[in-house]
Amino acid sequence: MEGSSLQNTHVKLLGFNLLSLKPSPMNSSTFYLNRHPVSRAEILGVITSRDQKPNKFIKFTVDDGTAAVTCILWLNQLNSPYFSSRQPATVRVLADLAKGMAADVQIGNVGRVRGRITSYRGELQVTVSDVVIERDPNAETLHWLDCLTLARRCYGG
Repeated sequence: MEGSSLQNTHVKLLGFNLLSLKPSPMNSSTFYLNRHPVSRAEILGVITSRDQKPNKFIKFTVDDGTAAVTCILWLNQLNSPYFSSRQPATVRVLADLAKGMAADVQIGNVGRVRGRITSYRGELQVTVSDVVIERDPNAETLHWLDCLTLARRCYGG
């Protein structure tokens, strides 16, 4: 029997949990955490690498001490066919938001990243919907505690 759906929730995960998700054989945008289908995640850790392709994307890693997770923040909203059917003003707002988040993605910052779980060339990654830089020194510890509590109470086998 399939577990409860966490499909439309940003599931708080530690890096090693995210990287151990199993892909769904039926749906390329769904992964399984034990028997729970998930498609979105929230991770938190230190930004340890950053590679920018101007006007295309920033590829960066977030390391929470359990694993380094690759994250992709798209910066091509103004010239991507994906956004061509949207209102130009809306696309400009999205592009400006992405540009602002990109400026915050700096090595050494502690980032809280939310986004879709995706697979690229067989490797799991997070396609970023938002990045928030954490200034609270307790943020990492609180995220770990949240992840452990949720794993026991909600995501367990």
